[in-house]
Amino acid sequence: MTIPFSRPCRYWLLSIGLLCALPGTASAHEFWMLPRPFAIAPNGTTRLTLNVGEYFSGDIIAFSTQYVAALHHYAQDVDTDLLPKVSTTPTVGEFPIRLDKPGTHLFSYDSQPNSITLGGEKFNAYLHDEGLDGIVRQREAAGNLLKPARERYRRFVKTLAQAGDVSDATFAIRTGQRFEIVPMTDPLAAVAGERLAFTLYFEQKPLAGALIKAWRVDGDQTLMIRARTDAAGQVAFDLPYAGTWMLSVVHMIAAVGAAGYDYDSLWGNLTFSLKAAPRRQ
Repeated sequence: MTIPFSRPCRYWLLSIGLLCALPGTASAHEFWMLPRPFAIAPNGTTRLTLNVGEYFSGDIIAFSTQYVAALHHYAQDVDTDLLPKVSTTPTVGEFPIRLDKPGTHLFSYDSQPNSITLGGEKFNAYLHDEGLDGIVRQREAAGNLLKPARERYRRFVKTLAQAGDVSDATFAIRTGQRFEIVPMTDPLAAVAGERLAFTLYFEQKPLAGALIKAWRVDGDQTLMIRARTDAAGQVAFDLPYAGTWMLSVVHMIAAVGAAGYDYDSLWGNLTFSLKAAPRRQ
């Protein structure tokens, strides 16, 4: 399903979302990481940003250990733990990183756990929006449909960057995150209009039936395409336009080992830049 949002609709929804966009104030918001820029010359520097908002538009938040539980940089035969370089103070800003090796560079981020309590109706609406209707049915069967829900959530995000003109197999590295979107085809080698396939993993196993959204923003238009993973945890998108794309997905389970919570939710995210298709002669 493809859903376009015009400027008035997007801005109205965003104005609601940004009231709750700061860490710790809401769970029903996308959270993503971007390199600025996506492509540079070898030995150049890109700058990572953490972003939170709605409809792939929002605010940059702090790169600090208050929010960052894990941060890794992957390249050919290299896995660098960046957490020791993360600031201990919550200063909003960018994280500069030098891309020494030519080829693809993959960055992964795990958040610290955070929590929220939502009223029954708001929680049910959020579940429906994220394709978690199975949780709604469980709540209804237990007679809890209108009861508030206490949720603990974590973010597991990734982004791809490129140094030089050629990408490599780094795009498909399994980082070992608890919740992870893994490309099966190289997004950096593809062009707009080509089919891209992905596998979703939860605790290292493919996750079936999850709703994944593909987002792109162009001026006053936000495009969102929805698809569910199949029995093998796989999903494919025909992304029609060049530019920056984001995939987002949420998975929810009963809270484990935490008496103060009802649910644990895991938020997965992947960003990349898609090239334009060659012009026909």
